[in-house]
Amino acid sequence: MTNDDTEITSLPGDPAILSPARAGQPAAGSSAVDNKAMAAQYGPHRFGQGSYDEGGTDAYRGQRFQVADLTGARFTDCDMSRVKIVDSWLVGVDISGYVSGLVVNGVDVTGYVDAELDRRHPERVQLREMRTADDLRAMWDTIERLWSATVARARELPEATLHERVDEEWSFTETLRHLIFITDAWASRTVLDEPRPYDPVGVTQTAYPAAEAAALGIDVAADPTLDDVLAVRAGRLALIRGILDGLTDAELGRVCTRSPAPGYPQQERPVGECLSVVMDEECEHHRFATRDLAVLETR
Repeated sequence: MTNDDTEITSLPGDPAILSPARAGQPAAGSSAVDNKAMAAQYGPHRFGQGSYDEGGTDAYRGQRFQVADLTGARFTDCDMSRVKIVDSWLVGVDISGYVSGLVVNGVDVTGYVDAELDRRHPERVQLREMRTADDLRAMWDTIERLWSATVARARELPEATLHERVDEEWSFTETLRHLIFITDAWASRTVLDEPRPYDPVGVTQTAYPAAEAAALGIDVAADPTLDDVLAVRAGRLALIRGILDGLTDAELGRVCTRSPAPGYPQQERPVGECLSVVMDEECEHHRFATRDLAVLETR
């Protein structure tokens, strides 16, 4: 599985400037108050198509598990809405994903989790508050600063370590490769209307079929060095900076008609939404990367 695939959430900001929340999708970096207003977001349909080696079943919907040993079980990309856990042991439990209305021993901890994430990662607040072209430029300044420091930190580790996965999540180099794909899909293809902008070192979402990724020109067997990845990544950072340098508030509302990649929903998306996806991905995957670097540094 990937570093908590986050793509295709609706985005922060003023609907008049960036984009309205798409039906059934939560605002990135925030928690929805009303569970009933939101359709579950899980599985490959988050970006239109995809496949896993197994799964994709609703056979367990509404099932009851009593006196069952689920020790060490792993639930990936599942709809856990309205799950009730009663009189059970939850020791060493690790939860990640979209959280709303999470009640632990009678206490709704959703607000605490959001507030603590904002405290640890203040860029989340900056992301949610974007409204204007100047806000996007300032957000990109923050993203460049964060990643510059994190890449310098990563370089203190051996090259082989940066290709290691932590708890089945993407390695550091794979994370950067995914962000290359995100820029290609959500900036070059949508905003700049380039039909095939994908670099071979890019990494798509986990559930994007490998054959279809290869059809985009992506080398699904590639294992580039960190320096090779950073060379491509530098070009993508410069591309976003170039777009932002000339961006106006009016341009944020310009409609992009090309989808990020084949298989994504065919719908119009404003420039502001597309660029906000890029920035949301940058922030979330930076959080995952620093989390995993802390583990790698102890090995």
